[in-house]
Amino acid sequence: MRDDQPPNGPPDDSGRDGHGSPDPAESSADDDQSSAGDSADESPAPAQVIADAEDHRHDRSLTPEEYEQLKHAVAELTPIFTHDSSYFVLGSYGDPEIRRLQFVKDRLNRRRDTYAFLMVDVRREWTNTYLKFRILADYADTIVGVAEHDGGGFLVEQGLFVADEEYFEKTHVCKREYDGLDATDLDTDADPERPYSGMQTPIFEMLDESGRLHRWTTTDDLAKCVAEIE
Repeated sequence: MRDDQPPNGPPDDSGRDGHGSPDPAESSADDDQSSAGDSADESPAPAQVIADAEDHRHDRSLTPEEYEQLKHAVAELTPIFTHDSSYFVLGSYGDPEIRRLQFVKDRLNRRRDTYAFLMVDVRREWTNTYLKFRILADYADTIVGVAEHDGGGFLVEQGLFVADEEYFEKTHVCKREYDGLDATDLDTDADPERPYSGMQTPIFEMLDESGRLHRWTTTDDLAKCVAEIE
């Protein structure tokens, strides 16, 4: 498979430690119930997710539709809590940019007991994508942004993860550089002379000072960026 091809999805996690078959001599109905209870306890209760969502509404109540969506969305959050590490991958959903996001997700998912995901991977329909972003960003261990230009929704997301200190402290950004890039290799609408806006520049500078800005030009470079992220 070429590096820039989208992966088939996160690796099978069925062989994780602690989930193997019990010794027949020691297994019992009580053991089974205890195991099931432990697994369920790893995910937040619907009430907790709803409370977190309401915190992001700035004293505005959830609509009945949002309330029902959040109750049913908890199951989709389970992989975040059943793996040792989770990565929320952000960036432009244009083509070919989304292929780079899939590439980053694939690279991260090669790590042991890791769940990396895009916002689109949480497939249940949400009428409020702002709440969807905030809930996923709240619970993910690490936020990974892939920046290529100043277009697309990622510009808004950059503003959100900088405004929230908790998000900023767990954010890494892979920023594309255009110096020396041949015009024939430019596959987006980015202006190589001025690919980023004045709003993005201080964000990159803050991340750089924190050691969480990673630079890339080619796909091979992007793979090295991912390897630098803990």
